[in-house]
Amino acid sequence: MREQDFRLIQSQLQKVYNNSAFYAKKYKEVGLEPQDIKTEADFTKIPFTSKADLRSAYPLGLQASPDEEIVRIHSSSGTTGQPVIIPYTQKDVDDWELLMARCMNTAGLTPLDRGQITPGYGLWTAGIGFQAGVEKISAMAIPMGPGNTEKQLEMMVNLKSTVLISTSSYALLLAEQVAQRDIKDKICLKKGIIGSERWSSKMRQRICNELDIEAFDIYGLTEVYGPGISIDCTQHNGLHYWDDYLYFEIIDPNTAEVLPMGEEGELVITTLKKEGAPLIRYRTRDITRLIPGECACGMKYPRHDLIKGRSDDMIKIKGVNIFPTQIDEVLQAVEGVSSEYRVEINREDGKDIMLLIFEAEVLDRAMLLMEKVSETFKRKIGITIATRAVAIGDLPRSEKKTKRIIDNRY
Repeated sequence: MREQDFRLIQSQLQKVYNNSAFYAKKYKEVGLEPQDIKTEADFTKIPFTSKADLRSAYPLGLQASPDEEIVRIHSSSGTTGQPVIIPYTQKDVDDWELLMARCMNTAGLTPLDRGQITPGYGLWTAGIGFQAGVEKISAMAIPMGPGNTEKQLEMMVNLKSTVLISTSSYALLLAEQVAQRDIKDKICLKKGIIGSERWSSKMRQRICNELDIEAFDIYGLTEVYGPGISIDCTQHNGLHYWDDYLYFEIIDPNTAEVLPMGEEGELVITTLKKEGAPLIRYRTRDITRLIPGECACGMKYPRHDLIKGRSDDMIKIKGVNIFPTQIDEVLQAVEGVSSEYRVEINREDGKDIMLLIFEAEVLDRAMLLMEKVSETFKRKIGITIATRAVAIGDLPRSEKKTKRIIDNRY
């Protein structure tokens, strides 16, 4: 932790203690006062903030600035529980715009680019955040929003979009539609800025090959501005994050112990300059690691690795803990298998039964591929599963995020 980071954190602590009903209650319950945090070593005395905490603060318990300074709210989807509402001051909006512009610049966008923005608008942060970043660097924003693939492709061709901004699931759907319609020679895409969900290297390779683009992985979350808190550069060796606005820690998700640089664990974020709803030691549940050393691109901003998944994404089959990234690695290891899969878990006669459905590039080899996937899964993960091969495109495609694991045991 740098001295300037610590001073900003002290200031944020005092602000939320005085002005946020949620944080004032949380810290008083554990007997913590801002003046107790006198040195950098005291930082770990500050309790973590969880998603459950934020939900309990609904609707505006997180607000730490007066009403007259709040110019906007955004919200998480609330699909898995009470939504989290985040208020923004004008400075928050301006800062977020700046961070998004940094992301655009890092990906090499220029004022001559035309960014086709497919994520949603409204309470969700994605669409409006990407539009702000594209416009900040004086590029052309094409605010399509989600869905309507026919219109997306029409505008992509007619407006000569050079940058696709989307989830990986929708980028793959568009790539497949471009191939099916044989219009690759009519599109002008050069880059893709892809975020909102974890994606495998095989999926990334498919999108890049089929659209003939360079893809950049962008990371963010509604609770912390939105998208744009980090992005990978042309080296594609980790994502640069903006450490003048955010302080990152990596902790053991089970013990909450802070881990050394380079070790993989759960990402914890503290906002250094946010006004409307500052967050102190927020547990994102995202699994990654901080990458030591400077990047070959020359940027001084530090890096974290690709998001491997979420600590709460883990499934337990036959006593074995499995993360979606491990399934990605199995499919990556088998030639002739696509990136897309679906897992169905059932319980029969008191036993867990896992079926892995994957897409095969050539169905004539289905039996061989099923055997290879089963063998690879057993070797890498340690349990025996059932497999089924289907044709490319048979598994459902999504305009948002793809749900790949269906657990029917509960």
